[in-house]
Amino acid sequence: MAWRGYLLILLINLGCAVSELSMRFIFIIEVHDIDLPEKIGSAMKKAEEAAPGTAFSEDIVQLDRENEEECYRKLCSALARGASIIVDLSWHPWEMAEQIAEATGLPILRTVLDSQQLVGALDGYFESRNATDAAFLLETESDVDRTLYELLGRSNVRVWVHAALTKDSADALKTMRPEPNFFVIVGDGGFVEDTYKRAVTEKLVRRNYRWNLVITDYTASSFNLGHLILPTVILHVDPTECCKLQDLEPGCTCPEEFQRKQYILNKLFKLIVDAFKKNPSMSSPSPIRCDDSVNDRSEAGRIFREMIVADTSNEDSLFYWNDQRSSLLLRSRFLLSIYKPDAGLEIVANWSAAEDYKLLPNVVLEPLKNFYRIGTAPSIPWTMQRHDPENGELMIDDEGEPLYHGYCIDLIEKLSQIMEFDYEIVTPKTGGFGQKHPNGSWDGLVGDLMRGETDIAVAALVMTAEREEVIDFVPPYYEQTGIMIAIRKPIRKTSLFKFMTVLRTEVWLSIVAALVLTGVMIWLLEKYSPYSARNNPEAYPYPCREFTLKESFWFALTSFTPQGGGEAPKALSGRTLVAAYWLFVVLMLATFTANLAAFLTVERMQTPVSSLKQLASQSRINYTVVEGSTVHQYFINMKFAEDTLYRMWKEITLNATSDQAQYRVWDYPIQEQYGHILLAINASGPVPDAETGFRQVNEHTEADFAFIHDSAEIKYAVTQNCNLTEVGEVFAEQPYALAVQQGSRLQEQLSRALLQLQKERFLEQLTAKYWNETARLSCPDADESEGITLESLGGVFIATLFGLGLAMVTLAWEVFYYKRKEKNKIHAIEATIEAAKHKNEASPKQMASKMAHGVAILRKRDKVKDIGRNVTIGDTFKPAAGKGGVSFISVYPKNDFRP
Repeated sequence: MAWRGYLLILLINLGCAVSELSMRFIFIIEVHDIDLPEKIGSAMKKAEEAAPGTAFSEDIVQLDRENEEECYRKLCSALARGASIIVDLSWHPWEMAEQIAEATGLPILRTVLDSQQLVGALDGYFESRNATDAAFLLETESDVDRTLYELLGRSNVRVWVHAALTKDSADALKTMRPEPNFFVIVGDGGFVEDTYKRAVTEKLVRRNYRWNLVITDYTASSFNLGHLILPTVILHVDPTECCKLQDLEPGCTCPEEFQRKQYILNKLFKLIVDAFKKNPSMSSPSPIRCDDSVNDRSEAGRIFREMIVADTSNEDSLFYWNDQRSSLLLRSRFLLSIYKPDAGLEIVANWSAAEDYKLLPNVVLEPLKNFYRIGTAPSIPWTMQRHDPENGELMIDDEGEPLYHGYCIDLIEKLSQIMEFDYEIVTPKTGGFGQKHPNGSWDGLVGDLMRGETDIAVAALVMTAEREEVIDFVPPYYEQTGIMIAIRKPIRKTSLFKFMTVLRTEVWLSIVAALVLTGVMIWLLEKYSPYSARNNPEAYPYPCREFTLKESFWFALTSFTPQGGGEAPKALSGRTLVAAYWLFVVLMLATFTANLAAFLTVERMQTPVSSLKQLASQSRINYTVVEGSTVHQYFINMKFAEDTLYRMWKEITLNATSDQAQYRVWDYPIQEQYGHILLAINASGPVPDAETGFRQVNEHTEADFAFIHDSAEIKYAVTQNCNLTEVGEVFAEQPYALAVQQGSRLQEQLSRALLQLQKERFLEQLTAKYWNETARLSCPDADESEGITLESLGGVFIATLFGLGLAMVTLAWEVFYYKRKEKNKIHAIEATIEAAKHKNEASPKQMASKMAHGVAILRKRDKVKDIGRNVTIGDTFKPAAGKGGVSFISVYPKNDFRP
């Protein structure tokens, strides 16, 4: 019976030997994953403890992408020692390992242990947002490489990846062109929070929904949202995954330092071991030669994959099989949230790694606008720096950049509303609108577009053939620009007695002399002519004007007025003199009136020149242009054209084979004005900018300096400065247009937007806004064309007021003189009465006798002087009784009455 016991023991030992599972793993890891071998060892040890009777061995092949041949030899050496399965833990499938597995039938299993799945989930969100580029900020260089391998070849998003956020990387992000539309921070909660705060400090966080925070650990619930200053997207894994990895119930507390990679490896080993236990024959490690495609395990890989797919087909399983990537991946559940500072955190999407990205029902995300860097160059009134209306200081934004306003700024704002985009205004660091250098490079707006510094150029940019070679233009938005001349209105020498300057001093003196001489002659003729009214009273029995010397001068003076001189002399000689004098007065008045009208008309003429041709043909007025501007280049080109034409004409005329009779002219038939203009410009010196040019024009008060510049800017300056005026017509007209990078899709969109603005008459409204001619009405001389100003004829009113004042003074003197005379009369009468009373020289009868005697003397004198005239004394007229009688009223004092 003893032998039976030994047999039983032998059978038991044999069964144990048969049931023992032996497996050999070949692990492929990246050379940068220096911590992964230790984690693999820990996972294998735990798998052995969980599955007694199993024996594991492994070979780890560290994949160096820069030396794949050496890594291939290491892989073949490991396979030669025997292998049950290849576990690829690299960041990207290694084609050499896949080729060996496919050729030999050896099972191969790929999986990822880090944040690749989260990055892939974010890419699904980016695709729904039509993202074209994104900048990723990660913690280490290994994370950078891992992310690049995940996105390259799988994502349509152009990426920029950098480890952490330093001062240099922040500056690189600021200067990146085109600027990324999205920014992504990938890492654990602490790294994400610190990096975001640094981004805020570096002023990178400027746009809504553009910053995306990807939290790779399970600390999203404790993430400090108070640091988020703008609406932000947050992506993380459902924290219940942590509990599932630990085989705990949902709602468990995930450790702060949770080793997620280790737990995934543990679960992965358990899944592989369980699959091999179902078919132990596949687990036996057998040597494999890389150069030998003949083997007996051609179906092992397919069978193993089918078992893995079957084991992970349940939606509650931790892993799932991804056919598209031929990988076994963690069945994570992703949570996408939108945080708004004013509304809090809102979950908008919740989907599994085995599913495509999708929003929750009834959730609609706010549309994201495209962002463009729009280049412009300072130019009046297109793009002007904004100044504080109170103190006049330059206004700047939060980043220290100047704020702008003007035609182009309003146009940009309107285009952003129509095309629904956000923008940033950028001015060139070098140059203006764009000049081509000898080496073929460009500066200014054109150079920025070529280098991708800007997406659109909205400025007073002229379309030229040279620029068209390197950038694309949109149809013009302003077609009436050209070149014009600006000059200052000459300052009038105002004088209240300017009307006196119509005639020269000697003419005024001659008029005064003629007036004095005429007055004297009228007096002499009236005095000595026997036919005058004075010397011939019988011919003129009615009262006539007595031409004393005073009356003669008054007649001569009043003859200059429309009222006339009044009654003229009666003698023929006097009338002849007056007729000649009246002819003189009429001619003088007509001459003065005509000269005054012409004088005032010429005075209102503001510009001494009226065209470019007149400006070029004179030497009194200097003129200039902005150095290096399109206007300056225009005159240079025209001078070159003149020289070329002259050279060709000279060659033709001097050619002996040509018919000399056809070219026999006395002078060169083409006018050489542009050469003279360019010489005058160089003599005056081109100015650095338009502001300097307008200032120089304004400083020359004698209107002896002109500025040749863009017509639109000159017209605007004229509406803003009452001293300036435009001269002549616009010449060399060219259109202004928007520009984009060559081949940009924005060209068509901008064309449609401009067409819509033209239909809405928006461009006309902008023109009326910035070239407002009604602003000229506020100028002091805005109404000159409607009449003569008071300054020109103020002396006339002053003379009238002076006459008024003199008349009032004369009136006062007359009143004073009259009262004094009357007072003296009273005093004389009083003295006479007192003397008569005291001396008693005569009685009242005697006084009456004396009075009668005096009247008789008076009567006798009047008869001698004027025979036939009656004298009446009294308060009313009473004819005298009888021929030569005298009527009078007794004025003897009665009683004691005294006047």
